[in-house]
Amino acid sequence: MPRFKLVDGVSIQLTAEEEAARDAEEAAYAAGAFDRAIARVREQRNALIKETDYLALSDNTLSAEMTTYRQALRDITNGLDTVEKCNNITWPTKP
Repeated sequence: MPRFKLVDGVSIQLTAEEEAARDAEEAAYAAGAFDRAIARVREQRNALIKETDYLALSDNTLSAEMTTYRQALRDITNGLDTVEKCNNITWPTKP
């Protein structure tokens, strides 16, 4: 199916070179899907850990439940190797 571009309001079909370049751009974007997904997971995980950092200060003693929760957050990326797995994470419940 041919693709088109707008030039001065006129729809013009892409040349073979432009089609090839567009295909390469789309392939590169698709290849980075996992990297973007795992980055989102890490961002969310880091935010959740940061919410409980004050509990881990040297003058506080973490409860066993909080220690388990924080460890589960640190381990959340283990075994994630597909975009689908990144999108279907079951996050641990904060005690």
